[in-house]
Order: sequence, then structure tokens, then C-alpha cells
Amino acid sequence: MTDSPQALDAEDEISLLDLLHTIVDNLRLLIIGPLVVGLAALCISFFVTPTFTATVKFLPPQQQQSAAASMLASLGGLGGLAGAAAGLKNPADQYLAFMKSNTVQDALIDRFKLQERYETKFKSDTRLALTASTRASSGKDGLITVEIDDKEPEFAAELANAHVDELQKLLARLAVTEAQQRRAFFEKQLDQVRAKFTAAEQALRATGVSSSVLKSNPASALAAVAGLKAQVTAQEVKVGAMRGYLAETAPDFKQAMSELANLRAQLAKQEKDEPADAAGQGDYVAKFREFKYQETLFELFARQFEMAKVDESREGAVIQVLDAAQPPERKSKPKKALIAIIATLATGFALLLFVFIRQALRNASQDNESAQKIDALKASWHKALGRS
Repeated sequence: MTDSPQALDAEDEISLLDLLHTIVDNLRLLIIGPLVVGLAALCISFFVTPTFTATVKFLPPQQQQSAAASMLASLGGLGGLAGAAAGLKNPADQYLAFMKSNTVQDALIDRFKLQERYETKFKSDTRLALTASTRASSGKDGLITVEIDDKEPEFAAELANAHVDELQKLLARLAVTEAQQRRAFFEKQLDQVRAKFTAAEQALRATGVSSSVLKSNPASALAAVAGLKAQVTAQEVKVGAMRGYLAETAPDFKQAMSELANLRAQLAKQEKDEPADAAGQGDYVAKFREFKYQETLFELFARQFEMAKVDESREGAVIQVLDAAQPPERKSKPKKALIAIIATLATGFALLLFVFIRQALRNASQDNESAQKIDALKASWHKALGRS
């Protein structure tokens, strides 16, 4: 036989009244206990060493895609060299990772002797301590914010500003922006071509033959052939770079292949129509051709290297500090009022749970069946603790 709705409502009402009765019976404990704990937490917070937070905000280096596009358009045969160097979707994340790197952290540890300050034995532990006191984040406005916690306001400000200094030093050694990557590439290519150009010039001088003693003057024809060979080489480099970021069916790739085929055809025709070497002049002609080829490549790479340097200086991996860190005037921790409120609420909740559990156990002990279960639970508990 099921209970009627009226009986269930009566049981609910009795249960609610029992709960209210339990609360009223322990009202003094539920009020005085949390207040005492809250006051104790407030008093203890006065003895906690205050923590100060210094904040620095800066604008990371900006990649100017419009300048890069103009640069690529002016490269001609080398236009594909920097095509794969696309900017990051969120460059700020890269600079945040740089600041968390071991290189930057170790530089800060050595600069401020943090291993002694944090009283750590190993440098890895010092890095963890530094990471725990550092918060870095980037906003939608593109600014990066670095916050440093320390017991001394002056030191917190110095350490925050030092993060920016060490990041700038790291960027000076890395090719991060698109312009820097192009400058580094052309610099490497220029060094290689310069060595070959010098060797070709020395080999040409070593022949001891001048153009005045030639029966025919192949200089202009050889220069044209060398120029075409340089253009073919540059176009091949471009096609090789485009393979990394374009499909072979892409229109730009097909156009580049078509240009390469035309250049090769022109080169084959020029080499076929090249003046025949006079007797004993073949060595001079071959070395003259190599000299003009290396000269053309050197001029081409030198021009692009200078343009990349100009673009890099205009773009610049320069960190622009918006708000330098200043010694904070107010402490950020501990927040005494918040500590007192949290301690009071937590204690009140714990005591309320305690009185409900205690009242439930009292009610259960008055019922024979529940009392037997409680006694069995106590016996199991003592047995688990090794008590007889």
C-alpha cells in the first residue's frame, strides 16, 4: 500500500522542520565558529609577508605583410625564395614562448642571481620558481603583458623590465620576422656566390690572355650567355621554393615552369650561336664565361640582400614598450578581506555539514536496526586500524 500525497508532504514538512530545529539548536556554534575562524585568518594575514606585482606592457615586433609582398614582386627570378616564409597566425604566442625559453630564463637567473634569491639547489628548480612568479599573456589589442610577483617592489619592477631586455637580445640573434628570414637567406647565398666569384676572377686572370689578342671578341656573346644562365639558375631556385607551398597544378607554379622553359630555350639557342673559340683560346673563353656567370649571380644576390636589409631595418624586430614596469605602491597579496571572507564561509559550511551529520547519527542510534549497523561500522573501523 503506497503512502498518500498528504503523508509524503507531511514527511517532507517534518524533515524540513527537523533541519531547521537542528540549525537553531546549533545556532551559536554556526555563528560564533565561522566568525572566530574568520578573525583568526584575518589576524594571520597581517603576519604574511606582502607580495608586490610589477607589470610591463609592450608591443612585439610587427610583420608588415604589405612590404613583404612588394619585396617579392621586385625579386623577379628569385620571387619564390621567401614565399614559404608566411607569418604566424598569432605572432604574440611566439614571443610568449621565447620568454618562457630556457635561454631567456637562464639569462635572468644569472643576471639577478635568482638561484641564491629563491634558495634553490638546481637551476631547473630556479626556473620553476621563476615561472611561478611570472605571468605573461597577450591580448586582442596585440599587446603583451608581463607580471612579476616578488616581496620587494623595486626588484619586481627590475625583473619585469629585464624580461623585455632579454627578449630583445634573443631576437637580435634570431631571424624571426619575414624580412629577417629573407635577409639571412640572401646573406648566406651572397657569401657562397662571393667565394665562387672571387675564384672565377682569379682563374680568369691566371690565363694571361686578354680580349685584345683574341681574333674574335666573344665578350658580349659570353656575357649574354652568362646572364641567361644566371636567370635560369634563379628561376630554378624559385621553382624549387614554390614546390614547398604550392601544388603543381597551381597557376603561379605553371607560370613559373613556363618561364623556366622559355629561359632554358633561350639559353640553348645562345649557346648554339656562341662564337667559335680561336685556337688556344678555349681556356680563356670557358673561364670568361664562368666569370660573367658568377658576376651576374653576385650582382643579383647583392641587390636583393641590400633590399632585404632595408626592409628589415624598416620593419625591425624592435620591441616597443608601452608601459615600463614601475615599483608598485600597493601590495597585491595577501588580500586580507578576501581571506577572511573565504575562511568564514568555508568554516560555516563545514560546521553546518558537521551538525547535520552529528544529528543524523544521533537519530540513527535511537533506532535498533540503525544502531546495529553503526556498531558494525565502528567494529570494522577499529579492525582496519588494527585495534581490538
